[in-house]
Amino acid sequence: MKKTITLFCINLLYSLSLLAQHKSLPGFNVAHGNEQQSIEQQFDKNISAANIGANIKELSANPHHLGSAGSKAVAASVLQKFKSYGWDAKIETYYVLFPTPKSRSLSLENGSGFKASLSEQALNGDLSSAQQGQLPPYNAWSADGNVTAGLIFVNYGLPADYEKLERMGISVKGKIVIAKYGKSWRGTKPKIAWEHGAVGCIIYSDPKDDGFAKGDVYPTGAFKPEYAVQRGSVMDMVIYPGDPLTPDIGATKNAKRLAQSEAKTILKIPVQPISYHDALPLLSALKGNVAPADWNGGLPITYHIGDGTTQVKLSLAFNWDIVPAYNVIAKLKGSLYKDEWIVRGNHHDAWVNGAADPISGLASLLEEAKAIGILAKNGIKSKRTLVYAAWDGEEQSLLGSTEWVEDHKEELKSKVVAYINSDGNGRGFLEAGGSHALESFVTEIAKDVTDPQVGKSIFERWKANKILSANALSDKNKFLEQQSFDLAALGTGSDYSAFLQHLGIPTLNFGFGGEDDGGEYHTNFDSYENFIKFKDPDFKYGVALSQTAGRAVLRLANADILPFDFSSLQTKISTYVKEVTALSKNLKETVSLDNKLISNGYYQIAADPTDNLAAPVAKKELSELNFGDINLVLDSLKAATAKLNESLKQQLDKGESFYELNKALYQAEKQLLTDTGLPGRPWYKHTIYAPGLYTGYGVKTLPGVREAIEQYNGDEAKAQVAVLLQTLKNLTQNLNQIHLSLKTIR
Repeated sequence: MKKTITLFCINLLYSLSLLAQHKSLPGFNVAHGNEQQSIEQQFDKNISAANIGANIKELSANPHHLGSAGSKAVAASVLQKFKSYGWDAKIETYYVLFPTPKSRSLSLENGSGFKASLSEQALNGDLSSAQQGQLPPYNAWSADGNVTAGLIFVNYGLPADYEKLERMGISVKGKIVIAKYGKSWRGTKPKIAWEHGAVGCIIYSDPKDDGFAKGDVYPTGAFKPEYAVQRGSVMDMVIYPGDPLTPDIGATKNAKRLAQSEAKTILKIPVQPISYHDALPLLSALKGNVAPADWNGGLPITYHIGDGTTQVKLSLAFNWDIVPAYNVIAKLKGSLYKDEWIVRGNHHDAWVNGAADPISGLASLLEEAKAIGILAKNGIKSKRTLVYAAWDGEEQSLLGSTEWVEDHKEELKSKVVAYINSDGNGRGFLEAGGSHALESFVTEIAKDVTDPQVGKSIFERWKANKILSANALSDKNKFLEQQSFDLAALGTGSDYSAFLQHLGIPTLNFGFGGEDDGGEYHTNFDSYENFIKFKDPDFKYGVALSQTAGRAVLRLANADILPFDFSSLQTKISTYVKEVTALSKNLKETVSLDNKLISNGYYQIAADPTDNLAAPVAKKELSELNFGDINLVLDSLKAATAKLNESLKQQLDKGESFYELNKALYQAEKQLLTDTGLPGRPWYKHTIYAPGLYTGYGVKTLPGVREAIEQYNGDEAKAQVAVLLQTLKNLTQNLNQIHLSLKTIR
């Protein structure tokens, strides 16, 4: 029934969209727009699902983590592919710190003799799972450590979970905590644990979130089997990503490096991920308070928090080696604007075999490069230079891409029009995020690419899914009327961070998903066998990714006037300002009321004495924040974008050289950077987008202001409002100057 409704909804949207189709491409005059559409048709003909599948099979055939022989072999294979496609390609090598396990053990010290396996069993249904050369399950950037302490269950290990523990009178100081994967990035869990005094952290995947409670487990179904473990980095990458020893500079062979003890992003306590098979004996041994109902997972036990008497021993030691990271960089020089670059990237390293993450995305990127190479051989060359990259060391916290950007930052700041990223890919709906001045651009592409499952555009399918997923009738009607794609804001977690948040380069991130759920992420079971069963069996969404990202590359490469629409950016920033205004008001009122309730003892009166809940601690009240000046500047920015858009439309058919205009357009986002960076983490310079201090991958928009409010830091919030105000003024003045320069041309 759901499929029938979905198809009906898509057909309705398709019929409505025919009335609103554009006759020409944004950024192109009519003649050049027609040429571009012809180029894209030829590009599509050279995209092969079979070839994408063959590359996924080849490049995920063996383990290929950073620093391994497998990684070097994959880089060499990718290099030869680029060269065979007609690209000028080379490997740029960086030398980065990378810890690998020397010894790992975890045991219960209660006389039971339980010792965690800390391993994944090979499965008969997946030959890759028995290969040699696999990295064992561990968390990179954990500290070395040998600790024995009481075990405390902390749910997902979020700040709110620790607040609840404090109200129960439970401290984790001097204890080892066990947290569930999920609800936040893995690296946030040990960071918060350490801040609360814990001496070790264990992270496991609960079957309620990622196992048999979700569906059949692998290899019968897609979900996490009993012994599977999610590996991953726990580097404090919200301070800065990349090599911990070379912040702000490329990790070249002779780079000046910090001492390891000086690196701010390496964790301070030992951290180890485990399977739900290994978690069960640990959780079963806990005593003390029964966990709150919403903390319960899917294991067949009563979940307890622990009273500190259940002792566990966690012992971890690592090899802290400097290893090579092989970035494959391929170029096709532009026919007109050689010093304007469109950069396209996807990483090639994996925790193990990595068929889905990252090879599915890399295979689509390679297919784009092949198709563009065929166009070039046939005399159809892009006007701007194309740079395609296969990054190494992404899994360890964006090492390869960050070091390359830091090494070439001055050239990149001058030349890069946009960076277009992808990572893993699967079956489902378009997922896209990035710079909001490119939201209209992404919308047009989404309307021009056909979804392989339903035969309508990927925009129509995305929209239909939004309508059917919405609960409120008003939301359904809103999406029904919507004619633009909702471009997400970017936090971190893939190779776009250094481009967008450090250098202010306009950025897009593309992928498909939503119908490819499973538990293989960062496990031994992210294999070709798994991929063709549960991810994208016929590789058609690999084709869709090539067509989507390829169009973004080609349209930016050939546009007469680069298709930036800053009105979309202004609209998003206005929304974010409304959010932080409401957040400030709500937190101020909430804190004021809570402090009154605390001082008058109402929390103690209402509490059930058997729950042993203490009153919350009184918080410092926020001072009033004034967003009036920011709202005035946003009004000015709205007027500036409207005038500029009208001027750009008038310029298109004049046929003059737009070199200076285009450079001004792609440099405009840099006006939103602050020289001093965000508080406590100056590497992140963008005032609109950043990963959150306690969300990890998750984005915080207007991060300086928002996080100061959330931390009840009134002085810092005022200072960050002033910083944001200045960057918005800078952008407004910049766009007005571009508009005035166009008036003088007329």
